[in-house]
Amino acid sequence: MTEISLHGTLAGHQNPIYTLEVDKDTHILYSAGNDKGIVEWDLTEMKFKRILCAVPASVYCLKIIPGTDWIVAGMRNGELFIIQRTEPELVAKLKVEKGAIFDIQFLQAKNEIIGIGEEGRAYVWSLETFQLLYTFQVSKDRVRAMAVSTDGQLIAFGDKQGWVYLHDAQDFNQIVAEKVHEMAIASMFFDKEHLYTGGRDAQMYKLKFPTLMKENQLTPHFFTVYGITGLSNGLVTVSRDKTIKVWDKDFRLLKNISRDKGIDSHHLSINSMAYDGMLKLLCTAGDDKLIKVWLVK
Repeated sequence: MTEISLHGTLAGHQNPIYTLEVDKDTHILYSAGNDKGIVEWDLTEMKFKRILCAVPASVYCLKIIPGTDWIVAGMRNGELFIIQRTEPELVAKLKVEKGAIFDIQFLQAKNEIIGIGEEGRAYVWSLETFQLLYTFQVSKDRVRAMAVSTDGQLIAFGDKQGWVYLHDAQDFNQIVAEKVHEMAIASMFFDKEHLYTGGRDAQMYKLKFPTLMKENQLTPHFFTVYGITGLSNGLVTVSRDKTIKVWDKDFRLLKNISRDKGIDSHHLSINSMAYDGMLKLLCTAGDDKLIKVWLVK
């Protein structure tokens, strides 16, 4: 049985938090949302470190680029900032043609980043030259969620109508498309053998890839599943229903964390989470402007 206890609460944001990202090497947590600023927190000392930088619009996604001093921020205004972290500096400012950027992923084998937004179009940039290398239409509808397989060979996208699109990460050709959810897909997570998807229909699916065959289905929450991530022995999901739940890989419930259970958890929608496996700390954040840090045993 997984044990989770509240390790601490990080307060300071003045508006809802939409995204968290943790540097597992330095144990620095980054948070952003509707505050128009990216904040650094020290997880070792459990305290505010600094405001890394100001941004011109709400931040929907953050992505640390491994092996570099960079973090990438995707924003509501369609801009994508690449920011140096140690000595804060704007390294590059990129932009999509239209609409917001909802997700960013790193393609390590090619040293590229890929962004996806509300127009359903993907954009691929070089991290060496910052040039736009390629753009392609994934869906005619909004795409909020994206994930890269653990071996870096596949990219999954989830759109507003509940379709999952699986593309080759080398040439970006579509391999398969499958209608999985009845409503918009809000979260995706790859492990070595499966793709997990969560949606506005409050469903979570376990899909075999590359066929996208459904192996398991669960209603983990009452409302939208905003996040799925892996633990050593299972999965964690967070939701608009204000709860955090831990599951084994067969979708058996191991832990339910909520205020209804007498736990000092979130009292509004939980929008994002990040896990520092070395410290065994799970960070969650959402509309209540708070970051909750949980010790996982």
